[in-house]
Order: sequence, then structure tokens, then C-alpha cells
Amino acid sequence: MFATAVFSGKTALVTGGGSGIGKAIATQLLQNGATVWICGRNEARLQSATEELSVFGQCQWAVADIRQPEALLQLADRIAAQGQGLDLLVNNAGGQFLAPAERIPYKGWLAVIENNLHGTWLTTTTMAQRFFIPQRQGVVVNIIANMFRGFPGMAHTGAARAGVDNLTKTLAVEWSVYNIRVNAVAPGIIQTSGLETYPPEVQQMLNRAPKTIPAKRLGTADEVAHSVLFLASPFAEYITGETLYVDGGQRLWGDMWDLN
Repeated sequence: MFATAVFSGKTALVTGGGSGIGKAIATQLLQNGATVWICGRNEARLQSATEELSVFGQCQWAVADIRQPEALLQLADRIAAQGQGLDLLVNNAGGQFLAPAERIPYKGWLAVIENNLHGTWLTTTTMAQRFFIPQRQGVVVNIIANMFRGFPGMAHTGAARAGVDNLTKTLAVEWSVYNIRVNAVAPGIIQTSGLETYPPEVQQMLNRAPKTIPAKRLGTADEVAHSVLFLASPFAEYITGETLYVDGGQRLWGDMWDLN
């Protein structure tokens, strides 16, 4: 996408970087010169991903639960011990499940909010306090979701991602004094292995999805990664507090949720 040295000398952390969109982001950062850390909760997945990613550049992994402050502090210590600091944080880790609002259990609601909103807040503030604020520079890119007109079928993650969208705008203003840029990318329906985990009734809905998208297809992980790299790059130095939708125009037109 860019000249291969655009992220040369930069260190990035991608949460949830062991698979899907996170892995695609890590791949492209490495291909463009960055040193990359990936973290998540699945050690085997992280090890396997790092073996693949190391072909493209210097990649390291760490098991870290973004919901746990101590785990994030330990991760920051490991990054700092390398002596390279941290220049870019991509908050990609998250999770949700499809359910109408009246069927979302209390524990399920809390789990999604804690992971997608609370985890993003903890990771961002931990890395900012350790690296970005003292060094007076840094870039944060938050991966949220297409909740432009609400998020029928996923009220829990819609609420959490909307919170991150507002947090993106708030931190962009507050942290501008530290030369920290904060933006977000909101993917639509992206064709990754994660879609295969949904039950048959959801698969049927997903099969109908292209008809609700002006682009007439699902997106790819690489297309999301391209947007992240742009917002993280010097080409976007005058952009902060923005949310870039990567959804083929679906937010403007199509709905999958059946009201019948």
C-alpha cells in the first residue's frame, strides 16, 4: 500500500492480533517496516500467528487479557524492556454474539461491555500513561463496528462500540496536547474465519448480506487493514477524532435485521 519504509523504526501493538482482522493489520504493519507486538488470550494461536508473521519482520507475542489491568501493565513492561518504546496501538480485540435484546442475558451483556469497551479503555490508558504521554507522541486506532444506525441483533456490542466511538473523539481532543492522534475504523461485514463460528440461522442471514450492501459483497480483512495503516501513517497526520466506515456503503442503505 505504501512505500515499504513508512513505518520503519516504529513499534506497534495489535490486540487480538492472532487471527482475522488483527492478524491482517499486523501483517501489513510488518510489511511496511514496523516492529509488531500481538497479544490475546490464546497462547497457541499467538505462537502460531507469530511464526507466520515473523516472515515479514520482527514480531513478538504476549498473552494478555485486556480486561485485566495487571496483565496490561506486565505487557507494557515487556515492550519497554525492548528499549524501543511504543508508537502505535491498534485496539482490535473484542467479541460478541448475535441475539435480540430481550434474549441477551445479564452475564452476556457484562462480558461484551467489559471486553469491548472496558478493555479498550484499559489498554489505551495503560499504553498512553506508559509510552505516549511521556514521549509526547503516539497514535491509537480503535476497531469498532458498523453501528451507524444502531446495531439490531447486537445491542450489547453496539452500545460498547458506540462508547468507544465517543471515547475516540474525546481522547482526540484531550490528548492533542501530547501530540497523540486517536481515530477509529468501523468495519462492516468482513469475510473472516470468525463468521464460521455463528450458528446456522446466522449463516443464513449472512448469506443474504451482500444484497443489503451497495458494494454487493462482503469486505476483506486486508481492506480493513489498509484503512488502519492509512490512519496510523504520516499521510493522516492532520486527521484525529474520526471514524472511518469500511462497509461497502451498508450503513447508508441496507439492513439485515428482519422486522417480520
